[in-house]
Amino acid sequence: MTDLTAELVVEGRVPQTSTLAPNGHLLSYVLAPISRSGDHLDTALWLADIEGDGVWRRATADTATESRPRWSADSRTLYFLSDRAERGTPQLHRLTPADGVVSALTGWRAGIIDHLRLADPNLIALLAEDEPTEQDVRRARDRDDAIVFGEREPRARIRLLDLRTGQVTTPDVFGDRHVVELRQRPDGGPLAVLTQASADKDYGPRTGQLHLFDPTTGTAEDLGPVEVDAQSLAWWPDEDGWHLGYVALTPPLLHAGTAVFDLAMSSRVRRNRTADLPMCPTELCQTEAAPLVVFANGLNTTLARLDPTGPTTLSQHPGRLDDLSTTPTGEKIAVLTGSRYQPTNVHIGPPTGPLRKITDTRPELDGITLGTQQPLAYRAADGLDLDGLLVLPAGKTASDGPFPLVTIAHGGPYDRYADHLQLFSFSSARAQWLATAGYAVFLPNPRGGQGHGHEFATCVAGRVGWEEWTDILTGIDLLITEGIADPDRLGIAGGSHGGFMAAWAIGQTDRFRAALVVAGITDWGMLAATGEYGQLDGALSGSIGWDGIGPHPHDAVSPVSFASRVRTPVLILHGAEDTNVPLGQAVYFHRALRHFGAEHEFVIYPREGHSIRERNHQLDVLRRTRAWFDRWLQP
Repeated sequence: MTDLTAELVVEGRVPQTSTLAPNGHLLSYVLAPISRSGDHLDTALWLADIEGDGVWRRATADTATESRPRWSADSRTLYFLSDRAERGTPQLHRLTPADGVVSALTGWRAGIIDHLRLADPNLIALLAEDEPTEQDVRRARDRDDAIVFGEREPRARIRLLDLRTGQVTTPDVFGDRHVVELRQRPDGGPLAVLTQASADKDYGPRTGQLHLFDPTTGTAEDLGPVEVDAQSLAWWPDEDGWHLGYVALTPPLLHAGTAVFDLAMSSRVRRNRTADLPMCPTELCQTEAAPLVVFANGLNTTLARLDPTGPTTLSQHPGRLDDLSTTPTGEKIAVLTGSRYQPTNVHIGPPTGPLRKITDTRPELDGITLGTQQPLAYRAADGLDLDGLLVLPAGKTASDGPFPLVTIAHGGPYDRYADHLQLFSFSSARAQWLATAGYAVFLPNPRGGQGHGHEFATCVAGRVGWEEWTDILTGIDLLITEGIADPDRLGIAGGSHGGFMAAWAIGQTDRFRAALVVAGITDWGMLAATGEYGQLDGALSGSIGWDGIGPHPHDAVSPVSFASRVRTPVLILHGAEDTNVPLGQAVYFHRALRHFGAEHEFVIYPREGHSIRERNHQLDVLRRTRAWFDRWLQP
């Protein structure tokens, strides 16, 4: 057996964006490293004839960031984005697998964001920002580049690439709105286009609108506003004509469960097709008939078909299913999935299952002794059904307890722990990394998260830190009662919203002997003012500073307000360039803890955003995390 090392955790590669060709024989995916060493993430495009020799071949040899592979309708050509010519500026490329020839199709100076092959074989729709003008170049050169908010903001616009001439044109549609997503009707009809008022992450998702665009005539039609954070467009035919669906937040709150919304094109009536379901849709996938829907369902995933009478379950899968791709008929799918002890790989099969693994991207993990992972089901203090995961120390059983226990709260809070391998995370402690060092690890799914329907998710709005915290505490108490957790050796950790939960916990109780806060929220008022999702964060915390002179509800749920109570040693890790939860959140908490003389260590990672991506920084997080808990929780 091989010991799990920090290098083994961060130096692997994982598949992304698996894409089936329409003929169901060819499949491509992007292979991406878990960490990066330089300024760019060097990815690679891989191809196989899964119905032929099944041998995987790297399709390109250049050092580049390659992404978004899409097949032509005849399965003879693969289109993808690559920045091989100029790093950081992706362009559209074409690959013909028959001869392996790759050619660049665009030289758009702003780079290409996304692309969609249209029914017209001569046209490809592109999403791209405006190219810089001569004035832009001059202003940048002369440093005469004052930023005036609202003026010349970068926005993605729809462009049309004519493959016969190589010319890119920009239809005069949608005004100055930011284009988010495109989807052409399966019969080659108009494109559904989702736009926002801007690319601003705080404002844009609340301003979504749907449109139709005819690439032949260049004309557009507005279909009206859509719910917050709409995405994942899909068309399908029904008895009354064409329908257009998407996934979005359930109104009226800004923190809510997702739902599938169905717009009947003949009547323009829109319906919530997944209301009252005890699971949450994450993705719609268009076919020639009824679309497929991926549901987060507790710790697992349900794949369904959206029939006229409602979702029809096709198969159930442990853990997660991501990046669903299908043939036009919907008879074969490709997904990214794994298991409790196997990392994510590409799997194929019918939507009814079973699915067959066709890649093995991390063979170096074979033979590693991992902690035993098991699902937990328990009830909250008010009787609400909850779930989570328990990972026991490697080589141990529950009867060997009690163990030092580290509870890791997930982010979001609209996220979840699924029953898959708990080894990889870009922001907080990895459960198996701690389990192989002798810790039991509790991964709770408190209310406010994904996988149990809209009401479960929305009940945390305006109440962060209250019932969701007691949900976590109830699970910890259960593990103590069962003899698994040592009550005198409890730790708590988390990243992002999980970091908030860890910081909140140590201001509410002194039961924990050590804490880890990674990119955590410590002041909700400041986050609403400076974070990327300000008003959504205000919906979680219950107020925003401009609501008046106070007292503000958000102060009552901000960990910094309770800094004087902290007696738990806390390790604070934060990326210097984090725009989601800005560095000021960690600085504020650090200053408060320093003021009150609380034991803590504060580490800033240069160049890092909300997720820690650089190899050496990831290694430091792993080693520092273990050392911190070893210092306070081990004998």
